[in-house]
Formats: sequence, C-alpha cells, structure tokens
Amino acid sequence: MIELIPYYMIRSLLITLVVEILVAIILKIKDKKDLLNILLVNLLTNPLLNAIIIYINVFYSIKARNISLIFLEIFIVFIEGFIYKRVLKYKKINCYLLSLILNFSSYILGTIINNFLWGGINEKNYFISFNYFLYIY
Repeated sequence: MIELIPYYMIRSLLITLVVEILVAIILKIKDKKDLLNILLVNLLTNPLLNAIIIYINVFYSIKARNISLIFLEIFIVFIEGFIYKRVLKYKKINCYLLSLILNFSSYILGTIINNFLWGGINEKNYFISFNYFLYIY
C-alpha cells in the first residue's frame, strides 16, 4: 500500500487544482495571473497537507488524523488567505473568505469524486476526504 501514496497525493492535487480553479472562475476571477497564483499556492499547500495527514495515518490513530485534519485545514485557509491578500488583484471577496470557499469546495467535491469514482471505502483503503487521505490498515 505504501507504493500507492504518490498516486493518491497526485490524484488529490489534481482534483484540488481543477475544483478550485473552476470555483474561482465561477466567482468571476478572470485575471490569468490570479488563477495562476491560486494554482501555485495549491501546489505548495496541498502536497504538504497530504504528506502530514498520511504520516499521521501511518503512525497514529484515525481519531488523531481526523482532529489533525480539522486544524490543518483551518491553518491552510489562513496561510492561503494571507498569500492571496498579497498576490491577488481580485478584491470582490475578502481573501480569507475566498480561501475558505475554495478549500471547502475542493474538500467536499473531492470527497464526492473519490467516493463516486473510486468507491470510497473498501477493505484496504479508507478515504475520508476529497482526494486526500489514505488510511493504511
């Protein structure tokens, strides 16, 4: 199962990038540099978040993973909001609220996509979020 971790991390990142760019476009973010910055920020934060969650999955309990996920997602919203405030030209929505909307959207839609396309839960894998996390038995 360990050899599948890069696959899950890449899948998570791709789903996150697609969902967050689509939601950004729906929110009328039209500037190509803003969309590129959203992509770049996610290229930094998504793999880091997934690596930490996978580490917690492997060495700690599901409960520790779930609690950590909540705090890490909140931390990511603030980090991304802070970056967006400095780099985005888009000012129709507060940057921290924008970060919350994008992250919430990618989390929820990613969970749905994972469960629909890859079956969600089976005897070897336990997916708890959008594209993200692998619990190894």
